[in-house]
Amino acid sequence: MAGNDPGAGTATGAGGWRGWRAATEDALYGPHGFYLRPEGPAGHFRTSVHASPLFALAAARLLCRVDEALGRPATLDFVDMAAGRGELVTGVLDALPADVAARTRAYGVEVAARPVGLDPRITWLPEPPPRVTGLLFANEWLDNVPVEVAEVDSAGVPRLVLVRDDGTERLGEPVSGADAEWLARWWPLPAEEGLRAEIGLPRDRAWAAVVSRVARGLAVAVDYAHTARTRPAFGTLTGFREGRETAPVPDGTCDITAHVALDACAQACTPAHAPERPLLLSQRAALRALGVTGDRPALTLASTDPAAYVRALAGAGEAAELTARGGLGDFGWLLRPVGVPPPLGPRVPDPG
Repeated sequence: MAGNDPGAGTATGAGGWRGWRAATEDALYGPHGFYLRPEGPAGHFRTSVHASPLFALAAARLLCRVDEALGRPATLDFVDMAAGRGELVTGVLDALPADVAARTRAYGVEVAARPVGLDPRITWLPEPPPRVTGLLFANEWLDNVPVEVAEVDSAGVPRLVLVRDDGTERLGEPVSGADAEWLARWWPLPAEEGLRAEIGLPRDRAWAAVVSRVARGLAVAVDYAHTARTRPAFGTLTGFREGRETAPVPDGTCDITAHVALDACAQACTPAHAPERPLLLSQRAALRALGVTGDRPALTLASTDPAAYVRALAGAGEAAELTARGGLGDFGWLLRPVGVPPPLGPRVPDPG
């Protein structure tokens, strides 16, 4: 996925110890990093994009709403951050009405090389274009922006967690400076030994940086998320390999991810650039607002058009997975309008 973080650095201390931010940067985006492997992310875990084409259809509908809000410009941008192997951007182009597709400039942003056979209409870049008029969509990008991990020691002091390439950990120096300020504001740790947090400051900065490239339109981040009311006591750092959750070992053989403090990201943008209020909601609410409901088709369709009924039933099952409680439906969506009204409205209720 895109989003390697040059600020993480690569310095390794005596004994191979370093912070999780630098270790993750090398493990995911270094010369032999996980996201440069030929099989791509789909070889190791399943995102909403891989679960159903309905996800790309919903993104295409959102792009159409942005298009209308922009007054149907001559060129309309769709930027797929963390594009993997181009699955989402390809699906969006295929789902667009012909007149909108003809005006759309599509970009896949990814650290890996351009996939063989990718639709020639898609421009492949290592970072987003400098000026975007349209929709920038970051699906499961921020969770792979590397962060430091803090843990409370026996004296009640939050310290940086250091790690070696084999996954062994120990505590380092006390958290200080901007990291300490971020913890105090967004994830204050009680003085109880063993409590942990991921310091999301690099993600706030990464999100603000990509939003700054949206001249007019909408930036959307979709991810595993928590807010101040739901911070986990021991953090969320974990790994994925070949479809299974595993210990996070920063040796390049597995994905390393942690849930995103999306409420912090929501406040990270420069008000002068994006004065419109951000909207934070669940994937369940967002997709239902975009017509992905999971409702079963009427039984009468089974007798009048059995084939259509089977297709509609399969679609309902896929939609149910995308919106399920305890699963993909609990993902967070952060919408940041720039110069346009919120395309999903100021309030989107989360139906029961």
